[in-house]
Amino acid sequence: MSRFNEVLQNVILKDKNDIYNRIYVVSAYAGITNELLEHKKTGTPGIYQIFEQGKECETAMNRLKERLCELNRKFATTGLDIEAADSFICERIRFALNILKSMNNVLASGYVNRNELLLAARELLTSIGEMHSAFNTANILQNLGYNATFVDLSGWKDSRERTIDERIRYTFAELDPSSTICVATGYTKGTEGIMREFDRGYSEVTFSKIAVLLGAGEAIIHKEYHLCSGDPAIIGEDKVHPICNTNFDVADQLADVGMEAIHPKASKPLETAGISIRVMNAFDPSHSGTLMTKDYICPKSKTEVITGSNIVTCLEIHDTHMVGEVGFDMKIMQVLEKHNVSYINKATNANTIGMIIYEKDCTPQLVKDMQERFELVTTQNVAIVCAIGSNIAKPGILSKATRSLADANINILTVSQTSRQTNMQFTINRKHFIPAQRALHKALCEEDNTI
Repeated sequence: MSRFNEVLQNVILKDKNDIYNRIYVVSAYAGITNELLEHKKTGTPGIYQIFEQGKECETAMNRLKERLCELNRKFATTGLDIEAADSFICERIRFALNILKSMNNVLASGYVNRNELLLAARELLTSIGEMHSAFNTANILQNLGYNATFVDLSGWKDSRERTIDERIRYTFAELDPSSTICVATGYTKGTEGIMREFDRGYSEVTFSKIAVLLGAGEAIIHKEYHLCSGDPAIIGEDKVHPICNTNFDVADQLADVGMEAIHPKASKPLETAGISIRVMNAFDPSHSGTLMTKDYICPKSKTEVITGSNIVTCLEIHDTHMVGEVGFDMKIMQVLEKHNVSYINKATNANTIGMIIYEKDCTPQLVKDMQERFELVTTQNVAIVCAIGSNIAKPGILSKATRSLADANINILTVSQTSRQTNMQFTINRKHFIPAQRALHKALCEEDNTI
C-alpha cells in the first residue's frame, strides 16, 4: 500500500475498460499496524502495549496522527484530497483516543473483565490503519473521475451488534460492484471479535469472507513478490522461479512454517466454496501469478518450494516410562494445550518425543510445567528447512535431499514426512539455515530431478 502509485496503475487501473466487478480489500500502510499493536516480527511494543500497561496513550496517538497526515501528503500528486484525508483520520484518532481514556477508567475501577476490555481496545486500534488506507484509496479514485466507494466494515460509531458475516452482508447489501469500485477495510467489526481468533491474519479473513459471501469468481492476493521456488534473498533472484500452479494443501504447508501465501483460516472457506486463489506480484502485472486450486496435482513429480524457519525450538521430552505406555504423548499435548501452543512437527522413538515449536511459544513456564511431569526436558534453538510440493512422491527424493545436505556438511537432527508426501522437513542447527536452503534448492529445484 505504501507503493500505491504503482498499485494504482498495475492493479486497479491495469485495464481501464474493465475496472468494475471487483472488490478491493486493503491493508494498512507499511508499518502502521506494527505501530498500533506491536511489531509483527520483533515484538517491539506499539500503542496497544502502552494501553495494556495502564499508561497514558495520548502522546503516542498524536504522534501516530502526525505520521498518518504526513503519509497523506505523499499522495497529493496521485489525486488525494489532503484536507479531506487529514480531517477523516484526525476525527477517527480523536474518537479512538476518547474511547481508550474511558476504557482506562473502567479498567481502573476493577469492575470489568480485564481481558475482554483489552481485546476490545486491540480491535479498536487495529481498525484505524485500514480505515485510513481504504478511505484514501477510494478518495484518490473518485478524484481521478472513477465511481468508487469507501466500504467501511470497521463499524465506526455503530453500536448495533452484528457478527462479522452479518456486517459484511449488511454493508454490501445496497452496493453494486458492477457500477462502482468497492474499496473495503481489511478490518471488520463483529461481535465475535476478528482479532480474538485470527489476530494479525484478520485482513485475509475479511478478504476470504467477502469472497465467499458475495460469491466471487476468483480471490486474488496482490503481494510485493511472486510466490517462488525459494526466497530470492537467500537463494538468489537468478535461481528462483515463480510457481504457476499449486493447491491448497501446499498453501497450508507454507503457512505452517510461517511463509503465508494466505492465512490458513482464510483459505479454508475459499477451498470449501470452490473459489480458487491467485497470488500475484503487484509490481509485475504481466505475470499471471500462482493459481491455487483444490484438486491441482503437478503432472510431474517435483519439489515446488524450498522454505523454512529459523525462529523455532526443539522441545524434547525423554522419559523411560514412555515405552509401551498407551496415550503417553497425550500428557504432553495437554500441557501444550494449556499454554495454547501448536507444534510444527514431532519425532518420536521408544522413550523420547521431540517437537518443533516456535521459539516465542517456548516460555519458561511451559518448560517448567513439562519438567514437573516428565523425567528430562530439554530445549534447543534450531531451524527447519522444508521441501514442499503437490507431488513429491517418487523413489529417491528423500535420499537426494539428505545427500545434498550431507554434501554441504550439514547434520540433520530430525526428519519429518507423512505418507501424503507433500512436505519433507529437516531440523538442523540454526547456523545452517541459509546454506541448507541453498543446498536443497540446488538439488531439488535447479538440477534435473530424475533420481
